[in-house]
Amino acid sequence: MSESRTPRSLLEYPRPSVAVDTAALTVDGGDLMVLIVRRREEHHTGEWALPGTFLRERETLAAAVLRSLRDKAGIEGRVPQQLHVFDDPGRDDRGWTLSVAHVDAVPFRDLEQPLQSDDVRLASVTADADLIAGLPYGHADMVRLAAERMQQNYEQTPDPAGLLLEPFTLKDLRDLHEAVAGRPLMRDTFRRLMEPQLTGTGQMSDGARGRPSRLWRRGS
Repeated sequence: MSESRTPRSLLEYPRPSVAVDTAALTVDGGDLMVLIVRRREEHHTGEWALPGTFLRERETLAAAVLRSLRDKAGIEGRVPQQLHVFDDPGRDDRGWTLSVAHVDAVPFRDLEQPLQSDDVRLASVTADADLIAGLPYGHADMVRLAAERMQQNYEQTPDPAGLLLEPFTLKDLRDLHEAVAGRPLMRDTFRRLMEPQLTGTGQMSDGARGRPSRLWRRGS
């Protein structure tokens, strides 16, 4: 097609395939984790990857994401957010494919049933770095960006994704934020930042893990 001629139809433009992939993040055992699934498709069969799928004709991105999470990981009822468009022409050796990556922070309690499948597991963003680096289709870059997005969201706001069950202690909250950040946080600095954004319940913890502590809820 000559560059000087205006195409008569959209069909004359080259068109890539469009995929969606989702980094579903959670915290378990003090680590930031990402959910991965074993591929059942012919390409990279048996390998671990983020749950994803190709966009169907006339399907919205949001619908494709929910379909992939349901069919690949057994997850429903989520509202993942768009993260980034990955458009490297060589990212998929099957052909030219754009991927609209999504991110979601999911409470671990909501993943317990999906994780009963042998084809679904969690990988630590830090401890399983080699496994994540070997994910196909540039998924490692998606995990990295998703983790950075979640860390930014957790810098100034107490548990914005609601990973903790309420009520909780300040130590519970700091432990969660340290897992997301991947590093220790100064106790007094953290308390001064977060406490004004919390509402006290007027109750105390049972002291099972030390001295009784005040219990809080999100929202000042």
